[in-house]
Amino acid sequence: MTIIFNKAKEALNEIVAVLDQLPGQENYTASCPALSGATIGQHTRHVIELYQCLLAGYETAVVNYDDRKRNKLYENDKNEAIAAIREIQNKLELADKPMLIVCQAAGDNITIQSNYNREVLYNLEHCIHHQALIRVALIATDGVLVSDEFGVAPSTIQYRQQCAQ
Repeated sequence: MTIIFNKAKEALNEIVAVLDQLPGQENYTASCPALSGATIGQHTRHVIELYQCLLAGYETAVVNYDDRKRNKLYENDKNEAIAAIREIQNKLELADKPMLIVCQAAGDNITIQSNYNREVLYNLEHCIHHQALIRVALIATDGVLVSDEFGVAPSTIQYRQQCAQ
């Protein structure tokens, strides 16, 4: 399962690379009308916190993604966000094991069986989704370069490559 961990770390590295290019803190916290007023910082925080929920639940094997801290520090300070991402990357590679995912649906708590590797994959897909949203916010920011694959699902990249042949 090393490939899942590597891909997850790569996707997080891509976010860090974007944050490193932002010309100022104000670009990180600027409201984006195309995203209903959301900011790059808010999307980054959301990615961070889902990974943190997974890691926090590893020992007990119970994860509740709804129980996020919503730490404003990560959405308001890109350096703090980068530090949190680096911490996630350093802790991510853990042994697979069964896990229970707790979520709220229609006011009720629902428990779903999963496993750690599946949840890392879920977080990777979630991260890519938020990269796509961050990419929209970057349209208003001059000078930030992202790869053509930033925010694009691996299956879409593979499909495009097949079509180009």
